[in-house]
Parts: sequence; structure tokens; C-alpha cells
Amino acid sequence: MAVKDRDRFSTATRLRLLGEQTAARVYRSQTKRQARRSRLTGRAALLALVVCTMVVALAYPMRQYVSQRAEIAEQQRQQEQARKRVEQLRDLKARWQDDSYAEQQIRRRLHYVMPGETGYVVVDPGAAKQSRADLRAAHRPWYANVWDGVDKSDASDQ
Repeated sequence: MAVKDRDRFSTATRLRLLGEQTAARVYRSQTKRQARRSRLTGRAALLALVVCTMVVALAYPMRQYVSQRAEIAEQQRQQEQARKRVEQLRDLKARWQDDSYAEQQIRRRLHYVMPGETGYVVVDPGAAKQSRADLRAAHRPWYANVWDGVDKSDASDQ
């Protein structure tokens, strides 16, 4: 037994045990690293970095492209509206070139009559039923209506 006890406390035995323990620790840490490493490799990380860089690099130009396409569509819509308005104005100009249309509009809008004709103004019977204040307010300038409002408010205080 004395030989076994001596072997147990000998330096060589202790170094061998320390080596085995260290080897076991290293082996365990390597297996843990390998397990972690298998989840994300260096190539996968590089690929993810490249993809993220491309997304960031293309985000602003794509936003600009989409906004410019929307602006172009809006400008085309406005151009089409302007074309329609020009066509309407051309039609109106062509109508005004006709003497009979111009004469008709002058008679209707300005109440002109040709020499020898008698002009009549037809009064609507429903218009006579309007209140006097409404009738006065409709045919007077705005500042006269404002001044009447001031006078009425002064009269209500008395």
C-alpha cells in the first residue's frame, strides 16, 4: 500500500492527472465552440452583412424612384386636365367668332335691343314677396349693409 500511496502523491502522477483534467476541459470547450459555431458560420455572417448593406444602399434610391413616379403621374393628370380646358376655351372662342352667337350673348347679358325694338324686363312675382330688408341687401354695396348692421345694433341698445 505504501507504493500506491507514494504513486498517488508523486509529481508524475499529479502532472498526469492535471493533464487529463486540462484535456477534458479543452475538449468540453471545443465541443461548445463547435456547437455555437454551427449556428452561424463566417460565410453566413458575411452574406448577412452584404445583404443588409445592399438593402440600406438601395432604400433611398427606391424611395426616390417611387416618389418620382407618383409625381410624374400627377403631372400627366394635370396635363390632361389642361388639354381639356384648352379644348373648351377653343370651342368657346370659335362660338364667339360667330356673329349671331355674339349678338345673342350681348342681348341676354347686357339687355341690349336693336333699333326699333322695345325692351321688356319681366319681374318675377315671387320676388315681390321677399322681405324689404333682403331686397335692399341684395342690390346694395357690401359696405352699406355693414353700416346698416352697425345702426341696427345701436338701435337695439337704446
